[in-house]
Parts: sequence; structure tokens; C-alpha cells
Amino acid sequence: MPKIGMEPIRRAALVKATIAEVGRAGSLDVSVSRIARSAGMSSALAHHYFGNKDQIFVAAMRQILDDYRGEVLRALAAGSDRATAIVTASFAASSFAPATVSAWMTFYVQAQRNPQALRLLSLYQRRLRSNLTHALRGTVDDPVAAADTLAALIDGFYIRAALAAPDADAVGKVLKTLHILRGTA
Repeated sequence: MPKIGMEPIRRAALVKATIAEVGRAGSLDVSVSRIARSAGMSSALAHHYFGNKDQIFVAAMRQILDDYRGEVLRALAAGSDRATAIVTASFAASSFAPATVSAWMTFYVQAQRNPQALRLLSLYQRRLRSNLTHALRGTVDDPVAAADTLAALIDGFYIRAALAAPDADAVGKVLKTLHILRGTA
């Protein structure tokens, strides 16, 4: 007999294990059985909840994006303006952890072949651009170009973190660029 109420707990454990295992491997070259074992369950159960590895990974990316959203909301609640909150959240411990950075890099690769991942990535990119553009209106001459510049810097620091050691002052450097774009540096 199935245990009532276990599905959300098991799904969350599989998502967490997926992020950790992708982080350890540095790629999507991890099996469902390895993810399931890391989560303390069988691969059959993982397949039951998600269907296949791509669906588990898309769920993991949704969780990462939800955690990122929470970081932005916390920064806004602490009094940061929207652009600063977005930049700060991008480099918060939960968003810039090595396993999360690895997951992001593999997410970009997965989006090239998986329509669900591409849709999720496109949604994230549109929201990032829209939120930064809105936040920069009235403070820079071309808020769209400034938003694109900040988004590219954020992506660049993620790529650097994936290929080498993370830049300890990534947030400071991107915030400095924000101030330069605003003319407040």
C-alpha cells in the first residue's frame, strides 16, 4: 500500500539529488539510478514520479528558478532596488553554489534538444530581461541594452564559475557595472 503524503517528499528528494549529482558530475552524464540511489530510493520510483531523466532535470531547474525567485524577493524585502535585488540574488549562496552552477550550464545544453527545457530557459531569460529593463527605466539612456549587458555579465560569471573557481567578487563587479550604467559610480 502506498504511503499517503510521500510523493511531494520523494519528489523533492529526487530534485535535490539531481542537482547534487549533476554538480558532482559537472554534466547530465548521470543515470536515473544514481540520482535515485542518492535520494535513497529505487530508480523505478524515480521513473514513476518523473518518467525520465529529462523530466527530473526540468523539475530540478524549476526548483533552482524558484529558489532564485525567493532570493530576489528576500533582497527586495531587505530594501534593495529591483536591479540590485536581481544581481544580488544571482550570486546568493543558493544560486551560485557549485552544484547549482553546474546545473545551469547543463540546463543551457539540455535546452538545445529538449523543448520543455528550452521553454523554461526562454521564460527565465524573458523575465530577467523584462525585470531588469523595468528596473532600469529612468536611470539609464537605453534600459534594454543595459538589461542585456547585466544579463550577459551574470551569464559570464556563471560560465567562469563552471570552468574555474567562482569569482569571489562576482556580485560586486556586476553591481559596479550597474552603477556605471546608471552613472552613479
